Amino acid sequence: MRERLVVVVGYDGAELIDIASVTTSLGMANSAGSLEEPYRIKLLTPGGRPIRLPTGLVLGGGDALERVTGPFDTVLVSGGLGHRAAAADPLIVAHVRRVARDSRRVASVCTGAAVLAAAGLLDGHRVTTHWRYARDLAARHPEVQVDPAPIYIRDGALVTSAGVTSALDLTVALIEEDHGAELARLVARELVIYLQRPGNQTQMSMFTTAPPGNDVVRRVADHVGSNLSGDLSTAALSAVAGLSARHLTRLFLAELDQTPGQYVRQARLEAAAHLLAGTSLTMPAVAARCGFGSAETLRQAFTAKYGVAPSHYRRTHSRSRPG
Repeated sequence: MRERLVVVVGYDGAELIDIASVTTSLGMANSAGSLEEPYRIKLLTPGGRPIRLPTGLVLGGGDALERVTGPFDTVLVSGGLGHRAAAADPLIVAHVRRVARDSRRVASVCTGAAVLAAAGLLDGHRVTTHWRYARDLAARHPEVQVDPAPIYIRDGALVTSAGVTSALDLTVALIEEDHGAELARLVARELVIYLQRPGNQTQMSMFTTAPPGNDVVRRVADHVGSNLSGDLSTAALSAVAGLSARHLTRLFLAELDQTPGQYVRQARLEAAAHLLAGTSLTMPAVAARCGFGSAETLRQAFTAKYGVAPSHYRRTHSRSRPG
């Protein structure tokens, strides 16, 4: 029986979730049915030694990164707080470069992208990583096109993902690529995850981030969230803030790295995504609630942001039943 050999590279300071999200998902794919090409999974560590995780736990059972030979189906580098030390370790970098040369597909989770970048494997590619470390990766490797927004990015045979649990989204996407959508959906159900998020869905969300620190920006942001169907022009928001449009824009850029108009558009699109997934409202009703003039305006804006039409997003993400 032909197998797909997947090697996951770990190191001291690697994040357990980054590793387990990949290995557990692939293991579930193996046990879900009789695959013609099941996954054979190996953890690779320097010297084959146990690695100490940031929590203080020790993970053993790895094969020696220096001694394993290909060919491989996939090599995936995990992230973690130890990524900078790993990226500065010439032994780890050299052998990651070596195994990547013998692999059909190369991937990283979270800050594992730093190790791939140190190996020269990201040069000229568009990649992502955990939003908190994206600016650092871009500064250290200007030859790499770092996009901090998407959950994961596929660029040819290279796949990079964002932080921590985005490893689940990445791995389920790889399973679908290898074995089809039915198995991917089955694994997603077994993992009790929200099916599959599109790779270009943003990492950061107005629904999960901390409120702005500036009192004025916070007040305006609260107004936006409570009045999505109303007039949210910069002029109207300036009146709410009691400031000039120019001053308000400066505050938003300093606090949120967005103009008021960009923030409003993000808020409306994310609210639309929540309504599409969680309700059976018609498209015109979703558009009206979220401040879009029509269902067509919503479709154009949503497709530009997420890369899929609202109808497709609803089919793949719906938590409700039509009624």
